[in-house]
Amino acid sequence: MDLHRPPDGTLKLPGADLTPDFFRRPPGVCARALIGCIFRWHGCEGRIVETESYEEFDDPACHTWNRPAARNFIATHDAGTAYVYLNYGVHWLFNVLTKGPEGNGFVLFRALEPVAGLEEMRKRRGVSDEISLCSGPGKLTKALGIMGIHHGVDFLGGGPTGIREGGGMEIVTGGRIGISRAAERPWRFGAAASSCLSRRF
Repeated sequence: MDLHRPPDGTLKLPGADLTPDFFRRPPGVCARALIGCIFRWHGCEGRIVETESYEEFDDPACHTWNRPAARNFIATHDAGTAYVYLNYGVHWLFNVLTKGPEGNGFVLFRALEPVAGLEEMRKRRGVSDEISLCSGPGKLTKALGIMGIHHGVDFLGGGPTGIREGGGMEIVTGGRIGISRAAERPWRFGAAASSCLSRRF
C-alpha cells in the first residue's frame, strides 16, 4: 500500500482546500475527481481511494428516488454540504452534495487510505491493520467519528475539516455495490493500485 509518505515519515499534502465550487458539477464528475484527494476530519486524514456517484433524477438507487427528505435536502442546501445517513440502522455513511446546472446528486465516500490520526482511528475501530481501517463506507465513518449529528454540515470552510487537492492516481471504474437497483451503472470509481478498496474492481 502506498500511503504517499516520504522517507522521513512526514506527510506532504499537495494543493489547496476544495471549495463548494468543486461540487457545482455532476456527481459522476466529482466522484472521479475526488480520487487521490485528502479528506480531513478533526485530526484524522485519509486519501480518498474509492467513491460512488448517485444522480438526483432517473437513478433508482439514489435517495431522491423515494425519499422526499432527500429531495428537500438538495433544494435547501448548497453544493459541498455533508449528507450523512444511517444505512440499515447500522453504519453511518458520508456523502457530499453536488449541485449544478448539469445535474444534482451525491458522492458517497467508500474508502480511504489512512494518512494521519491513525491511533485515534484504531481506537474507534478496534483494529490495528491500516489497510482495513477505512476500507468501506461504514468503516471510514466509524474511524473518523462521523455520525448523524454531522448531517447537513458545511465542512469545507477550512480548519479541522475539509478536502485537499490530490490526484495523480490511475482510476478504474465499475458497477456500484451494496445496492439492489441500478447496480450495473459504472458509477463506482477507485484508485487502481490501492490496497484499501472496499472491494476489488
